[in-house]
Amino acid sequence: MACAICNNRKEKRFCPAVHGRICPQCCGEQREVTLDCPSECVYLQQAREHERPRPIEELDKSALFPKVEIGQQFLYEQEHLILGLSYALAKSVQADRGIRDADLIAVLSTMARNYETLAGSGLHYEVPVTNLAHQAVASEVQKMVKEYREAEQKHVGYSRLRDSDVFQALVFLLRMATTRTSGRPKSRAFVDFLFRQFPEPQSAIAAPQEGSRIIVP
Repeated sequence: MACAICNNRKEKRFCPAVHGRICPQCCGEQREVTLDCPSECVYLQQAREHERPRPIEELDKSALFPKVEIGQQFLYEQEHLILGLSYALAKSVQADRGIRDADLIAVLSTMARNYETLAGSGLHYEVPVTNLAHQAVASEVQKMVKEYREAEQKHVGYSRLRDSDVFQALVFLLRMATTRTSGRPKSRAFVDFLFRQFPEPQSAIAAPQEGSRIIVP
């Protein structure tokens, strides 16, 4: 039988995205481009096994806040903040399975710019987020930051979290997301990475896992 996509080459594998059988060439060319591949697809999983995080040197550095230096000391001191922000992203995607890597990258980029302005001038100017899905993600992240500050206030009597800390943490996650995504329009590689870090709904602030779960891009 012919491939369900090209109707030319012989089909050799079942594609859950089209609910039909397709040829290996269409699978490779259209994977996460025109095909909305589910994470459980064995061919997608096999392809990811051979994909490595994209070197940050090969990416558009201008979009990754190149002047921001994030050292090991910051990662050590703000590990729980980064875990909390990562959890907020994972929770957002669990609520809306239509969210892709590109959506998270767009939100992280916008929020990083907002916090850069806030940290530098104290002005609460925000770049508007018009996409409803992006608004939901941004809202979850802001909620997490608020809860983080409230937790600090409760335990130590005041909040030590600075806007500049949130800014740097968002830049770190933006770089991680950009290096971990395949770059294809419908990629969910970073989304699935977040799901592996937080397989069950839980608070990353109240009960962080033992040991570091931060993976430097």
